[in-house]
Amino acid sequence: MLERSSGVLMPVFSLWGEYGCGDFGPTAREFVDFLQAGGFSWWQVLPFCMTDRFRSPYKSPAAFGGNPYFISLDILCMKGLLTSEEVDFARQNSPWRCEYDRLEKERLPLLRLAASRIQPKDERARDGFFDAHPQVAKVAEFMALRDVNRLSDGSYPVWNDWTVEESREDDLKFWRFVQSEFFLQWVDLKSYANKRGVKILGDLPIYVDYDSCDVWANQKQFLLKPDGTPKCIAGVPPDYFAEDGQLWKNPLYDWDRMREDGFAWWSERIAHSAELFDGLRFDHFRGFESYWSIPAGAETAREGEWKQGPGLEFVRKMEQAAGKCLLIAEDLGDLTENVEELLEASGFPGMRVLQFAFLGDKKSPHLPHNYIQNCIAYTGTHDNNTLLGFMWEQDPQTRDRIMDYFGIPRDDWDSHYDTILRVMCQSCAGVVIFPIQDLLHYGADTRVNVPGVEGGENWECRFTRDQVLGLLPGKYHAWNDLYGRLISM
Repeated sequence: MLERSSGVLMPVFSLWGEYGCGDFGPTAREFVDFLQAGGFSWWQVLPFCMTDRFRSPYKSPAAFGGNPYFISLDILCMKGLLTSEEVDFARQNSPWRCEYDRLEKERLPLLRLAASRIQPKDERARDGFFDAHPQVAKVAEFMALRDVNRLSDGSYPVWNDWTVEESREDDLKFWRFVQSEFFLQWVDLKSYANKRGVKILGDLPIYVDYDSCDVWANQKQFLLKPDGTPKCIAGVPPDYFAEDGQLWKNPLYDWDRMREDGFAWWSERIAHSAELFDGLRFDHFRGFESYWSIPAGAETAREGEWKQGPGLEFVRKMEQAAGKCLLIAEDLGDLTENVEELLEASGFPGMRVLQFAFLGDKKSPHLPHNYIQNCIAYTGTHDNNTLLGFMWEQDPQTRDRIMDYFGIPRDDWDSHYDTILRVMCQSCAGVVIFPIQDLLHYGADTRVNVPGVEGGENWECRFTRDQVLGLLPGKYHAWNDLYGRLISM
């Protein structure tokens, strides 16, 4: 049973700092301190894996790998691997957006410099990490091979077009440094949070990218043609977010083949994630009951069809692999009776999203008065507009209905914004999660992602120290205390 509590959704890349992207350094600890002071028990993050070329962590080249940009330069300086003069050149031009273009040009060379200073005895000590995490060792091997196959124009061919099958020693050492340093820094940060009563809620994307270590190293586990290209690709049918559906383009799993070895790859993935997080959100949970299969080459997701997923047998295997890690089902979208039965059989808490509450009738499970204890309730997710942006985009009739629901004056709703947040805290939902934007009362310009849109300003928003620490944590602590959401350590 969920322990009554609350938390904040803050992507690591959105944290403040000096180097173009949030990281695992001192500012992350400042955020943990803010959560502790506010009586929040959960810090929800987005996936930690490397991103695709559009910055999305939901189509990663390595499900087991860590994002190099999250490695703290300040910590590398403290370890003597970089000098203050060297990191000064990495200081950002603006604190408001992730500086991805600059990071792509400058960050990996700077990390290579740090890696070159690792002493042999320290390198040998890190070997134990890879012995215990062979899938992460595979990530380093894949990324090193990717480097050696890089084209003269700077682009990377997909693994199916590689011409060189042996990596350079320096590249392999570098990527082993990157992955081990990522996990060493994260383990220290997670320990810091846990000691202060803050648990970490991670996010597990259901799919991986075709051009990934996971497909390269496990080709028989995916639905591929004889030439190694996908037979069909992932996505979702038309829904609230996109009228043509979403064409994700990830390769699909061969669930029959995965069942033969007891879902070994997935079990390793869940066990690995359970080391990193105290709770884990299963992205697109309905895909384990049935999934949307789209022919490779289709122009829109409308051309897809539903296929049977691995079901309860798979879910039970994942429970075993997760151990004590809390598993949460992202049960949004087009839910059938079969999906609901699978969720009920799993016992996993599902999700409720306030922004979906006013799309239907008074029986909507997303209305706060209909929340159940075994759920995680959100004002919005990373795929939604901010709460303030959502309110502004509503037609007058819908906005009036929302105001009436929360007992807020129709002509002065923006100054009574906190009433909505308090009602979420009052609800019987086991856990309530607020995106940081909603605590800050920020609008659509701080939205994390617009589903179905590649590029743009997705995955870029950041917040400054003054913005976040300028919030009054005592107010949230009082709410959490008043509504029974404080967890004693």
